[in-house]
Amino acid sequence: MTARIEPQMTDEVAVALAQGRPVVALESTIISHGMPWPRNAEVALAVEQAVRDEGAVPATIAVIDGICCAGLSGPQVERLGRDTGVVKAASRDLGACLVKGRTAGTTVSATMRIAALAGIGVFATGGIGGVHRGGDMDVSADLTELSLTDVLVVCAGVKSILDIPRTIELLETLRVPVAVFGTDEFPAFYTPHSGVLAGERFDDPAQIAAARRANRAVGLGTGMLVANPIPVAHALDAAEIGATIDAALAAAEAQGVRGKDVTPFLLGRLNEVTEGQALGANIELVLNNARLAARIAVAEAGAGTWV
Repeated sequence: MTARIEPQMTDEVAVALAQGRPVVALESTIISHGMPWPRNAEVALAVEQAVRDEGAVPATIAVIDGICCAGLSGPQVERLGRDTGVVKAASRDLGACLVKGRTAGTTVSATMRIAALAGIGVFATGGIGGVHRGGDMDVSADLTELSLTDVLVVCAGVKSILDIPRTIELLETLRVPVAVFGTDEFPAFYTPHSGVLAGERFDDPAQIAAARRANRAVGLGTGMLVANPIPVAHALDAAEIGATIDAALAAAEAQGVRGKDVTPFLLGRLNEVTEGQALGANIELVLNNARLAARIAVAEAGAGTWV
């Protein structure tokens, strides 16, 4: 059996790419594993609309019946949101998904890989994975993908459940440029504050796009991470969320939750304990990231091609 590698695109995405118009990739685990039905589909469509409102074209990424897709139809979004057989795929899982005809929501690493295959250079997500707390070697494939795949990723920082300083140190080792937008402090997903000063500060999306082009010009060969803090109006209290995360981590350890099951377990616990506040904050930061990613893509399209 020969797997189809070239992503299947919607007409909207294909035309935009052919015309050199700005396109923003979006991940799909927020639909398949991040939220309950029908909130997941509603949020996915709202994020797509946020990209359109800023003048760019959204391309939600997923694997449907063994085919990489850049841009999804309404029925495909519904399938990802309702079908219990949808798997969660990182970049390492893509080969098996294609050969076995699986349907999968794509994580940051898999979304980056498919976006690059489609020729999409900007990607908006919620938060990236990173180095987990503790002394083990649990490190997200998102970081490795950033070191290998030339896609600019806009996020609200590293997920608060992770070890932020160690994650930033590893990104430095992997030569991944890290930028923060509108602040000097690296954000911590649910809160703008992590206590860590890291990355170059930029206050203009066009300047970020210019830095991305400069990285390409010197042949860096990596992606670029742009940390965009959650708006203060939607942020959670840093001390309270820290204590809640510590309790959730202890519960995960006690229940033997391991590997890629840790993040959805912890996020589910946080939403339960905060009575939905964590979910609301998650939605707002994703929308905020989509807007910034679209502005960067628009600035880049106006300056020329990604190549």
